[in-house]
Amino acid sequence: MSGVKRKRNVLNVKQKLKILQKLHNGESASTDAEDVRNEGNTISHSAALQSVENLLAYMGQRGFDYGDITAVRKISVDIRHEMNKHQKQRRITDFLKQ
Repeated sequence: MSGVKRKRNVLNVKQKLKILQKLHNGESASTDAEDVRNEGNTISHSAALQSVENLLAYMGQRGFDYGDITAVRKISVDIRHEMNKHQKQRRITDFLKQ
């Protein structure tokens, strides 16, 4: 175990204050702490897409099976679809805010 490093979830001041305020008010802050901790674990669509594209390049260099490459390409298409959907939603909300 001496060579194993654990990922530490460090909360910023705002996150800590939110949890402390809930505790001060007698509320349970365990779910809030879990939500705050998971916030940092999300990945952007563009970062996910870049990772998939890097994986495709690697698979192409190493001569992976066509079926495997096709499956990863489908993931890329799905990420682009989600990215476009979120972008469209942002445009609509920005338009409605005006």
